[in-house]
Formats: sequence, C-alpha cells, structure tokens
Amino acid sequence: MNILLDTCTFLWLVFNTDELSNTAREVFADPKNEVYLSAASCWEISVKYSLGRLALPEGPGRFVPDQREKHYVAPLPITEAATFHLPKLPPYHKDPFDRILICQAIEHSLVLLTPDELINQYPIHTLW
Repeated sequence: MNILLDTCTFLWLVFNTDELSNTAREVFADPKNEVYLSAASCWEISVKYSLGRLALPEGPGRFVPDQREKHYVAPLPITEAATFHLPKLPPYHKDPFDRILICQAIEHSLVLLTPDELINQYPIHTLW
C-alpha cells in the first residue's frame, strides 16, 4: 500500500504520541507499505514553526529531513498535475494544506493516513 501521511500524523509518529491510532501505527510499521510525506506538510510545519505554534528540537529544515530518513519516509513533491485537481474539489475542507494532500492522494493513488473526518468526504482512501 502507498501511504501519504497527514502533517499531524507525521509529527505524532515522530514524537510517538498517544494521539496516534493503533491502525496508524500498524500501517506505518508494515515494511510492505511505501510511506510518503508531502512537500505541503514540510511547508505547513515550517509555517507553524515560524509563527511559534510548533515547537521542534531544531529548525524544520534539519528536523523534517532527518526524521523522514530515520523513519523511512520518502519525500513527495507537489506536482503540477496534482494542483489541477484543486478546482474539482468540493469546498468541504478549507485548509489549503489538507486540500493539496487530497489532490496528491488523488493524483498518485495514495491512501491518506489522517484523523481528519472532513477529508473522508473526498473521493480518496483514508485510514485511521
């Protein structure tokens, strides 16, 4: 299975928090799954860090790539093709970071690992 991590899911995995579901832990730990982190999540982490809304042990430019590698998570760039799904999305979800994750899940046929109930309304596969 090809998995795209929601931003919060990536952070909860890295910090091993209680917010993470058992299903998310199992899916993430299964070596048969390819796991990806979107450039949009890196952008979101950087924005929140810059605004003082996300504490990290070091800056996101070092923290995110180090944690991705440590946890065997591949980077997923935002492609032009993925962005063209945006105008087709119903306005259920207003968060631009989540909307581009949805577009990437559509474009690359990825399962989005997310606790966000609003995302379940879109034509993608999710797990939590």
